[in-house]
Amino acid sequence: MYGAILKNPTIRRLSIVQFIAYFGAWFSNVAIYTMILEFGVSPIVNALVVAMYSLPAILLAPMSGAIVDKLPFKRFMIALLCVELVMTLMFLLIIDISDVWLLMLFIFIRMSAASLFFTAEMSLLPQIVSGKDLRLANELHSIIWSVCFALGMAIGGIVTQMLGTSAVFLIDAFLFFTAISLFSSIYIKDVKTKSQKLSSMIKDGFVYIKSNPLIMHLLLLHSSVALTSIDALINLLTDFHYKYVIAIPLAIGWMNATRALALMIGPFFIGKIVNSSNLHIVLSLQGVTFIFWSMLQNNFYFSLIGMFFVGFLSTTLWSYTYTMIQEQTDKEYLGRVVAYNDMIFMIVAVATTMFIGVASKLGMPLWSISVTIGLGFIVASLYYLFIVRKLLVVHHC
Repeated sequence: MYGAILKNPTIRRLSIVQFIAYFGAWFSNVAIYTMILEFGVSPIVNALVVAMYSLPAILLAPMSGAIVDKLPFKRFMIALLCVELVMTLMFLLIIDISDVWLLMLFIFIRMSAASLFFTAEMSLLPQIVSGKDLRLANELHSIIWSVCFALGMAIGGIVTQMLGTSAVFLIDAFLFFTAISLFSSIYIKDVKTKSQKLSSMIKDGFVYIKSNPLIMHLLLLHSSVALTSIDALINLLTDFHYKYVIAIPLAIGWMNATRALALMIGPFFIGKIVNSSNLHIVLSLQGVTFIFWSMLQNNFYFSLIGMFFVGFLSTTLWSYTYTMIQEQTDKEYLGRVVAYNDMIFMIVAVATTMFIGVASKLGMPLWSISVTIGLGFIVASLYYLFIVRKLLVVHHC
């Protein structure tokens, strides 16, 4: 069903660039997580490193959305890919635990560029396709992300184990260089720049969201998917249990690859089923999968089974709720709404990450942390059922 959308030459080439860039990003993640565990950092520092992946979207959201709505897409996005390449090379400077704060800075800068690139990309898609094609484009984007997550984590774990972290960072930099070269060949009609002041655009974007309560509630609903930001939990499970069964890079890689495999497969089974009438059921089921996984975590191989179920529904939840936001937003405000959406999403992601770190530090069992996250999805299902769905019905009347 995605073959038709790939016939669009711009979507097809963007998808290729996405694949290369996303694969490179997850490929080097295993090396970064392996480094910090080998340095022997505390659960709090581990959570802080993971949080650096989400923090830029929170801090930059008001400005980044206005920038995306104002500047030409192509030149801006190429510049952002260049920043990601340079920061990847900077990871080579990290030697020991005293450099962890420098590592956080490099991650922050790289993810700032990645966040802006994502905002630009998700604002660009509705300019190219609409309606059912837009939902398919979002699902395709999610599937590409999931495939890259699976392959990047799995292969990254093997390469990190065999060649070391420095080799991984060099390969990653080459992948970003390839993505830049390919992106340069894509034709994108740049019809911007707006004469309106940046500060005025930021204010207008905030007022627009405030005056559209349905959009605000959809942003909050979409952010519930960020409860799946469990990298810190996987790292802690590896540190507390799995490193005695299998090498650290392989444990992290296989856990994340299993989740990503489910993220990739899920939309083919669930994508056609989910609609506004049963979305609350899917949200509840996502919570149940976390509770199921919590029962299997003490055994690495059983935990892989639970991890698969955790990932199976996530891609569909992300793409469906994202499409709802795009469809309800006027095109001239897309960049700003997408940016604020990413900000709220990442606030929940960082809060989830920090909760995992702090709760573990205070002695809360990891299975109990997983159950708490699962209950969060059940709350989100009730929020949709009794608030968001009623607003959707009123809006469509």
